[in-house]
Amino acid sequence: MTTETSPRLYVGTYAKYNSGSIAGKWLNLEDYADKDAFLKACAELHKDEADPEFMFQDFEGFPRSYYSESSVSDELFAWLEMSESDRELLEVYRENVDQDGDLDKAQEAYCGTFDSEAAWAEDYLEQGGVLDEVPEHLRNYFDYEAYARDARIGGDISFVRHDGDVWVFSNH
Repeated sequence: MTTETSPRLYVGTYAKYNSGSIAGKWLNLEDYADKDAFLKACAELHKDEADPEFMFQDFEGFPRSYYSESSVSDELFAWLEMSESDRELLEVYRENVDQDGDLDKAQEAYCGTFDSEAAWAEDYLEQGGVLDEVPEHLRNYFDYEAYARDARIGGDISFVRHDGDVWVFSNH
């Protein structure tokens, strides 16, 4: 996961780069109250240029979908305000289910984390009461793996392997 490192950007300028220099500095995004404060720090860093055009030459500690070489998105600073668990949920969702999704959409789609796809199917069917009419001694014959596979193939569910678990998202 990208959030193991503090979110930061390496800030240079296009003028320096075009002159053969990558002179700049890593700036930790969590050190700034908002985007304006960050951009002010960038301007101070490159005050040797009259009107610096910032070039964000590298990034770490946040999802790639928020990175751009030529600009800093408002979404990135909204992401910085999230809790670690919300950051992780949104990152897993955007990287595997919907690259343009937002936190609300990810939370709505999230069905939980399970040891396996079959464990999700068993939980889903038990919680939904689907197996209530099946006698207990016959439930062992139900093929939870096949049910999960059919849910995935049918497009109803997305299963994502992340940090040793299976994260489950509804596609409806």
